[in-house]
Amino acid sequence: MTPPVCGYTLDDDTCAESGEHFCRPRAAHAVAFFQEILVHTKGKYARKRFTLADWQRDEIIAPVFGTVYWSTEHGEYVRRYLIVWIELARKNGKSEILAGIMLYLLVADREESAEIYGCARDRDQASLAFDVAMRMVQLSPILSKRLQIRAHIKRIIDPKTNSFYQVIAADAAGALGSNPSGVAADEILAWRDRSMWDALRTGMGSGARRQPLMVAATTAGNDPAGFAAAMHTEMQRVSEDPERAPHVFAYMRNTPRDADPFDEANWAHANPALDDFLSREAMRKEALEARNDPAAENGFRQFRLNQWVQQASRWMPMHLYLDSCGDMWLRPEWGREQLAGRVAWAGFDLAAKMDLTAWCLIFPGDDNAPVDVLWRFWLPEAAVPQLDKHNDGKISRWVQAGFITLTDGEVLDYDRVYDDIEADAQQFKIVGGDCDKWSMFPVIQEIAKRTRLREETQLVPRSNTFADMTPGMTALMGLVKEQRFHHHANPVAQWCFDNVEVRRSRENAELIRPEKPARGETGKRIDAVPAAALAVGAWTVRGKSSQSKYTRVTGKVSGY
Repeated sequence: MTPPVCGYTLDDDTCAESGEHFCRPRAAHAVAFFQEILVHTKGKYARKRFTLADWQRDEIIAPVFGTVYWSTEHGEYVRRYLIVWIELARKNGKSEILAGIMLYLLVADREESAEIYGCARDRDQASLAFDVAMRMVQLSPILSKRLQIRAHIKRIIDPKTNSFYQVIAADAAGALGSNPSGVAADEILAWRDRSMWDALRTGMGSGARRQPLMVAATTAGNDPAGFAAAMHTEMQRVSEDPERAPHVFAYMRNTPRDADPFDEANWAHANPALDDFLSREAMRKEALEARNDPAAENGFRQFRLNQWVQQASRWMPMHLYLDSCGDMWLRPEWGREQLAGRVAWAGFDLAAKMDLTAWCLIFPGDDNAPVDVLWRFWLPEAAVPQLDKHNDGKISRWVQAGFITLTDGEVLDYDRVYDDIEADAQQFKIVGGDCDKWSMFPVIQEIAKRTRLREETQLVPRSNTFADMTPGMTALMGLVKEQRFHHHANPVAQWCFDNVEVRRSRENAELIRPEKPARGETGKRIDAVPAAALAVGAWTVRGKSSQSKYTRVTGKVSGY
């Protein structure tokens, strides 16, 4: 049976299309609702008409409400799209779009006893779009006369059609009995799982509603294994192949991963509101902060560039690290000659027997003078080919230059490590240090014996935990930013600092610990970083508590 002509009329525009098509009068009806009925609620635009930006009108509202098909079940033309996915950077008006769409579904969609639900991870988050909608109703002469607001229960009622817009709690059990005609699913990035989504989605599939609409709005997340990431991946596939799910509309503005985050030419992709109601000057300030702080860069990428990131983030701003170089030592022997006889604090990171092991000595100066840094690195020779494969032969070149010491065989030769550390103890005045707990007590005891450290200044084992690693990592970053961490361009250390990521505590973002890069990046190592953090931590914490005549303390660092 050939579908009839659409025949939808708005003013003098009657749609003469049939079958699946874009119905201009329907699209114009939705656009007119925004621009003639709704008003803005915040800032300089408050109380002014909600004039849609071109991208809001042409790329979201018009196609969502104007694309229709003939439904044999209902005997009329209905919207093609059942699910709308909007993925934008923050501050691009997602809450306003959500609120406007929900109000349209409430009063202008020809749906009797409509049930509109606003949901998010928690009630407060779900209330954000609702509160915007509530204020739109209060400021609209037309809507304020028609609709009733029950602010204390987060409910807007339309007595004319026996319809309502209601915020619901973020548990699936409370949504199982619903029969939604509209859903505003906000900030999916924070949802714990898909239970709420499935409860509302299945409620829409009963067939009782002519054209239900579920609108999800979110910014990129930071959990690659979570529900939001799975939805993001599926929506990418739909964007690339709309026939995969013809009932799904995906509007996604994610800045490409390889784009320079600090090039302003790349900002507009995830921020179509830029230079309209999104301030470019504000973004410039955030970009400046992110450029000097990789933790802030992670947030800038996620929330401002709409890029999916991980909880672990790149830590060291390498331009600051390079600025803190000090004189360049082309061979490590040069540094040992210049620093002979000076007081040092040690950090030791013993890796697996087949991997890189790092020993770091820091040489504090008086007051706010720079701190000189020396490293030793050891590697079993059997590990070189695999690391060279992933690093363009750099490992072999560093071995030849003396920056890495190879030990014979397939596993690390501990005796060679002990001998080299003993040589340092004879050349410098090592007064204490910390080591990773994994080093094992026999190794720690042997190093204490070789370095002739007194019991009260021996290497103290530390775990790679937030509590143990935060003091040293924080003090180390402070030294770098003050250009007082004179690493003298050790290439192995620079490689490690360029690779290292940090993981932040969920309870306190200021607590950090070093972390290896994501799995799959098998050629990267970070051992110089924990070794340096342990040495700096020993100096700044124990050096202060012991009031050692050999050291001064810089920075405010909490104890272990």
